[in-house]
Amino acid sequence: MAKKVLIIGATGSLGRVVAPYLLEYSDDELTLFSRRANSLPLDDPIRERAIAGDVYDAQALDAAVKGQDVVFVALTGNLADMAREIVASMDRQGVRRLIFITSMGILNEIPAWGAAGNVENAPILQDYRNASDVVEASDLNYTVIRPGWYNNGPVDYEVTTEGEPFGGHDVSRRSIADLVMRLIADDNLYSRGNIGINTPNS
Repeated sequence: MAKKVLIIGATGSLGRVVAPYLLEYSDDELTLFSRRANSLPLDDPIRERAIAGDVYDAQALDAAVKGQDVVFVALTGNLADMAREIVASMDRQGVRRLIFITSMGILNEIPAWGAAGNVENAPILQDYRNASDVVEASDLNYTVIRPGWYNNGPVDYEVTTEGEPFGGHDVSRRSIADLVMRLIADDNLYSRGNIGINTPNS
């Protein structure tokens, strides 16, 4: 069954891969949301629309969130503040399914990193962790994804759940897109879960 999917961060390196992947392998209808969304070429104008806006503009965000089945977020910046705005907008609009990209390492789940990978010793991870905490404190049907470092390889991935050691250090954007497609299709898949994704043996 086709879903209405909002992609927040559509002009980012991940959003630019997830959108065409969904067009190719699903029947979902996409809304592409970004401050620079007007610069995006639409591969399928029947199933895609672009909205230029900022997550800090509640009116613009509400207009984009309204009527969606799923919200997918792949952003950079002050992620915790952005997560608060997005969660609040979804609550206002009655949209329940949220898929949110953070980073590997936020749960201290990479033993090989030792103390260097501990969130308290890695400020770059702290904002991802804070955003994850915001999402997990919500009443939404969320899935937090902790990917490895992005690359442009083929679809080849494994998923680890919270409490399991992270399986590797990189993952392809297409692999993330495939997982996102599965999460969109099945509202119960990793529902209210925090999962890692990596290339096996990477």
